[in-house]
Amino acid sequence: MKPFRNLLLILTPWLLLSCAATNKHYDPAKKYDRKSLQEDYALLRNILETKHPSLYWYTPKDSMNLYFNRYSRLLEDSMTEQQFGWKIIAPLIDKIHCGHTSFGMSKEYSRWVRNKRFASFPLSMKIWNDTMAVTTNLNRKDSLIKKGTIIKSINGLDTKTLVNRMFDYMPEDGHANNVNYIRLSSNFPYYHRNIFGLSKQYNVLYVDSNGNDQLVKLPLFEVKKDSSKKQPGRDTATVKRPKPSREERLKNIRSLSIDTANNLAVMVLNTFSANGLRIFYRRTFRTLKKQGIKNLVIDLRSNGGGRINLSTLLTRYVTRQSFRVADTAFSVAKTLKPYTRYIKGKWLNNVGLFFTTTRKTNGQYHFRHWERKMNRPKKLNHYNGNVYVLINGPTFSASTLFCNAVKGQAGITLVGEEAGGGWHGNNGIMIPDITLPNTHLRVRLPLFRLVQYNHVPRNGLGVMPDVYVGTSYDALLKGYDKKMQVVMEMIGANNAAARP
Repeated sequence: MKPFRNLLLILTPWLLLSCAATNKHYDPAKKYDRKSLQEDYALLRNILETKHPSLYWYTPKDSMNLYFNRYSRLLEDSMTEQQFGWKIIAPLIDKIHCGHTSFGMSKEYSRWVRNKRFASFPLSMKIWNDTMAVTTNLNRKDSLIKKGTIIKSINGLDTKTLVNRMFDYMPEDGHANNVNYIRLSSNFPYYHRNIFGLSKQYNVLYVDSNGNDQLVKLPLFEVKKDSSKKQPGRDTATVKRPKPSREERLKNIRSLSIDTANNLAVMVLNTFSANGLRIFYRRTFRTLKKQGIKNLVIDLRSNGGGRINLSTLLTRYVTRQSFRVADTAFSVAKTLKPYTRYIKGKWLNNVGLFFTTTRKTNGQYHFRHWERKMNRPKKLNHYNGNVYVLINGPTFSASTLFCNAVKGQAGITLVGEEAGGGWHGNNGIMIPDITLPNTHLRVRLPLFRLVQYNHVPRNGLGVMPDVYVGTSYDALLKGYDKKMQVVMEMIGANNAAARP
């Protein structure tokens, strides 16, 4: 160990300097010639066609071939990394309708863009159905467009047309686009800039305080630059953000709060990927049993998934019946060859595929562990009280497995909106990145198709709530949590009914 540690001490400064040098010389305006783009595109197509488990699940093969050919024909000239990613790769990937198949910019771009702010469309908005309401106006001197203002069109595109066009660049499971409403709501200027580009001014149709439609020209939001430093573009500026404390990091992952007055506990779980969740579960359910808490809210509204075993463990603490994770879980290949060198994890993925899968007569390689293992409710500190699970669009992947397993059970109620994760099933388990050799763009490649245990028909829906609570305009204006309010009302009614 000591020689290895000495070697690490020698190499670490060199690696840091190498990364800094790469970042310093990265040029986002660099254009790649047509041949390089075509090579990357052809490689990506070959990998998807031979290794993706569900390329034709929601888009028939003949239609998918038409899309492949359409975007190939658009590679007629040189492009920057950003142009190639957003004009070609993003709309192509969307046609697969797989939420785990998405594109990302290169690592070099990601390092360059870190802590930078860009010129953009000036309004952040909450978007639901065919409605857009302003949440923030980046042009703070503008007293006309305030929080809550309803926007009806931007540069001549009404809300429905605008949103549908932007959805063409954003992946989802099947047709469960609720997750994309949340993505747009979280950073509308980012998506609008990358999809539509920048304008010096925007023609915005809004509803004034008297309920009348008004047209206004809004200027581009431009970032104030630090004149003491040279920036790599006229429309960017660097912003330093403080590093979160350990307590803040843990709270962003999971938290538990107990309201003894209402005999209620709220567990917030934002991921199933974090270390320490087993201990957190154990302590949580031991505490709930000790204090006799009769109502538990599990908030999965920001849970994008993670490790299946951690999702399964949580299910075992609350489920009233035994369950399996999957009816079927399979890959279409037992190796990533001949594309191994382009895929993160390289030979380790091949080792995983080889040792975890078994070939069936139909040519599929099944992950039998998730298909066979029957998971039973926990005996120690199992929770038997009322469970309310908050869900919405970002409830995805492994969190969807949890929702499907507990849905319909006595004493367990899903509250909120349609989950972003496919109810019939989705793709995942192992999800390495493809790195294209010329542009270095990255595309996530799920290696397994997982069809949920006791699944619903493949209709493209996400897991549906038992009690629907959609976006509330009043809650948006006043800043309260409508879904949690509804749950508190339900708990209050149950507590009142239980009193002698």
